[in-house]
Amino acid sequence: MRVFELLFPPGATRHDWVLDAALAGGIGLLTLPAYGLRGISHPTSSIQLVAAVLMVLPLVLRRHSPLLMLGGVTIAGLVQFAVSDQPMATLAVIPVVAYTVARWIPGREARLVVFVGIVGSILGPIRWIISNPAYISVKTAGTLVLAWFVCMGLVITPYAIGRRARESTEADQDRLAAAEERYERLLAQREQEARLAESRARSQIARELHDIVAHSLSVMVVQAEGGRAVAAKKPEAAQEALTTIAETGREALSEMRRIVGVLREDPDDSQVDFAPAPGLEDIPELVSRASDRAVFEVHGQPPKAPAALGLTVYRVVQEALTNFLKHAGPEATARVTITYGMRDITIDVLDNGAGADAEPPGTPGHGLRGMNERVASMGGQLVARARPGGGFQITAVLPIRS
Repeated sequence: MRVFELLFPPGATRHDWVLDAALAGGIGLLTLPAYGLRGISHPTSSIQLVAAVLMVLPLVLRRHSPLLMLGGVTIAGLVQFAVSDQPMATLAVIPVVAYTVARWIPGREARLVVFVGIVGSILGPIRWIISNPAYISVKTAGTLVLAWFVCMGLVITPYAIGRRARESTEADQDRLAAAEERYERLLAQREQEARLAESRARSQIARELHDIVAHSLSVMVVQAEGGRAVAAKKPEAAQEALTTIAETGREALSEMRRIVGVLREDPDDSQVDFAPAPGLEDIPELVSRASDRAVFEVHGQPPKAPAALGLTVYRVVQEALTNFLKHAGPEATARVTITYGMRDITIDVLDNGAGADAEPPGTPGHGLRGMNERVASMGGQLVARARPGGGFQITAVLPIRS
């Protein structure tokens, strides 16, 4: 601690000046009149009055500078030791000084008041007893020891009370600081959780948009190329391809509105489309619309699955067909098989195209990564690999949870 802060501890206010001045004035009214009534014509009385005033006056600095107050009271005590052969009433300030220094001065510096007080407690009684020969008797030693203990008690007791008050205040401040620290950590943790939730939401939206856009564009490209190839020979086939392109585009826009609609500031906006997410019942139409080179098979009866599980199955089939359309080649065929078991749903998408060459195993794109994250979030397992006889295989097993 710096010397200035030690001499003038922070925290004292203008209100403290008023309280300390009132305390000094009150003690002065109780102790000074006894020395002023003797008259200033008597030299000894005048000196004692000055010493008494010097003892009380430093109390004005009680909160603003406890050590300067201690120094002033110590000097006044030395003056009283010299001019008075008996205890003066102004010694009542000693407990106040001991408490104040112990309360407001930290650490070892506060023990200075104990040292000064013990020295004064020893020298004072000696001065009072030895200066009065009438008091010297066989009982003088006992009286002197008793006087020492009384004077030391007037110093040590308020000092102990002041230290206890300071320690209690510091403990309260430590508890308050610890509570503030815990609160700040809690706020930081909540902010981090909010950021993680936001990041997960963004990742989920990105996966949804990727699946919709990639699949829809792949279907539209395939249909457009097929329609262009047969436009001259079979105009009706070209018309059918254009119809599929239009329907696929409208469906993609509808799903994108549904996903992006939750990000709007006004949830009551009538233009926001909150159509239900696709599920198990929409998979046959998805396969038939994707390509006439994809065959769909179902084994078992569709269970009453949660909406999240149905959407995951739909997206896995959608992403697998997207990869088929993008990488398998124009002559390849695919077979989509869904097996509904008692406890799980198995999805198999097999093709005989060139997907293994177009996208080497071990370097999956965002589609396969997103598919794997979807399946893992539902507690399932995903296998995406090249088939030994050529082509690509995507197999997902998703547990059914009620």
